[in-house]
Amino acid sequence: MALHMAAALTRREHVNTALQLACGFLATHNARTLAWQCDVTRIAAPTGDEARRGQWMAAQFASIGWSDVMTDRVGNVIARRPVEPGAPSRAHAGAVWCCAHLDTVFSIESPVVQQVGARLTGPGIGDNGRGLAALLAIGHAMQQASLVTLHDVVLACTVGEEGLGDLRGMKQLMQDAAPVPLAVIAIDGAGDDRIVNAALGSTRWRITFRGPGGHSWADYGLVNPVHAAASATALLQVVALPREPRTTLTVARIGGGDSINSIPPDAWLEVDMRSISAPVLADLERTLRQVVARVERVENGRRLPDTKPLTSEIQQIGARPCGVTSPDAPLLRMARQVTRDAGGTPRLATASTDASVPIAMGVPAIAIGGGGRGGGTHTSQEWYGDTDGVAGLQRALRIIAGAAGCRA
Repeated sequence: MALHMAAALTRREHVNTALQLACGFLATHNARTLAWQCDVTRIAAPTGDEARRGQWMAAQFASIGWSDVMTDRVGNVIARRPVEPGAPSRAHAGAVWCCAHLDTVFSIESPVVQQVGARLTGPGIGDNGRGLAALLAIGHAMQQASLVTLHDVVLACTVGEEGLGDLRGMKQLMQDAAPVPLAVIAIDGAGDDRIVNAALGSTRWRITFRGPGGHSWADYGLVNPVHAAASATALLQVVALPREPRTTLTVARIGGGDSINSIPPDAWLEVDMRSISAPVLADLERTLRQVVARVERVENGRRLPDTKPLTSEIQQIGARPCGVTSPDAPLLRMARQVTRDAGGTPRLATASTDASVPIAMGVPAIAIGGGGRGGGTHTSQEWYGDTDGVAGLQRALRIIAGAAGCRA
């Protein structure tokens, strides 16, 4: 027994030392992290066109010593680090997965990024240039410190997180995940105290109304799809929504018609519904369908006799899951303690992130920032300030290492 105790003590001392070395490495190589952040942000990666950025990330993983790197069938880049370097991953034993999304809300044009001291500017520099740079920095520090964990660690860069990407990459990643995820930590943007543990669900819809179309004078009295779209919008904006849980319904886009002097042949509107409750979202879908059916019935009741009726089509164009990682879950308790130990005040939050997918599957998961401060997200004026950026990276590393079985 004395030998076992001595071995355990020796291992604990090694773990503590290695984690301290890794945290120190993050501090001394912070300039490299900021350079990575600028470099990856300069590679355009609109949702659906992330391949070039993914290839760059794969090359960087290889350059820092993560030899088991692959790209899956949808474009996710996956780097695995087994417990024993050089040994195959133990798929049956499970792993801690740490993810950051590749895509941005911007166009194919290469973003212009500037650095003045610790302040970086450029579209996508925080969301998610910071998250991707954090993955590289943490992976590099783990390698350099020879950090040993009880479970494998997997770093993954996902496609399709933004907008109508609909968390496509993360859905595929969790479907195919091997080793099985014991915990998932998503790094998204800046920050060092926020912990997203509640997945904000959403369903998104495109409603299209169609009619025969015609001349605005000669054919007046034919069904008018734009009128129908306007009526549907008016009815949807007065739908009673629950305050608890907080729920939103937004008509986000509307369009249709060919010219000012014609009755349009079609019109459409797009609707975004959000809640942390799946039953509430299901109720809203039923309400949406009732509204569309009512509008179709009323508009057809006004049309000229013997003319073609108005028709409608409802298409779901997005579905993001909802759920909660319990505040009492070991992962969340540990993340909050690490945040307090770093001098921060942990703030639990609700958002739609890559962590939403594992949360909905019942896998312990959270989303955190990669350190520093930022603003102007999703605009051309986006910025990142490296205030306490290293502390945020160290926090993220300690959470990942702790989840993987390395305690400091």
